[in-house]
Amino acid sequence: MWRNDYVRRMRESTVDMGHLIDGLLELGRVSRIDIRSDRIDLTELARATAKRLQELEPERSVRFVIGGGGEEQGDGPLLGAAIENLIGNAWKFTRDQPDACIEFGSIRNGGQTEYFVRDNGAGFDMAFASKLFGVFQRLHKQTEFPGTGVGLATVQRIIQRHGGRVWAEGKVGEGACFRFTLGNSTDARG
Repeated sequence: MWRNDYVRRMRESTVDMGHLIDGLLELGRVSRIDIRSDRIDLTELARATAKRLQELEPERSVRFVIGGGGEEQGDGPLLGAAIENLIGNAWKFTRDQPDACIEFGSIRNGGQTEYFVRDNGAGFDMAFASKLFGVFQRLHKQTEFPGTGVGLATVQRIIQRHGGRVWAEGKVGEGACFRFTLGNSTDARG
């Protein structure tokens, strides 16, 4: 009996290690690839991510509010990965919310466009906000919400490579809002 449990735990650990290695490889990849500069519609990237998540878990009832007007210059695959990570996190952390809502939009702030992904999920304590974008830094236990602790570090690296910045605001039990800006140019940043 104990052998089966031991083998099961070994398999689970192997799968977790595989996900972690994949995450680290992705972080390394986004740190060194050349950035292309194309016209990218971030709103369409957000819509595609929302659709993909809803198709993967059709039993979940999540209301998406996706605003328009998110065209930028940048690398489509990299910005797509950043949007997917941010909306994917919102999806994950609204899992226990019966009236889950995830919002993607933008506002003008000081002459610059500020994008955001907001949710009404688990949230986090702002006292630990500085840890969010570090590799292997998690604010929730693995047993509560699965993950590798690499996704937000990847988001930060992608946004920085596009000349922008990313930050977060949250409150335990009331959700989180991740905001980011992009620079005017993506030439030779790295």
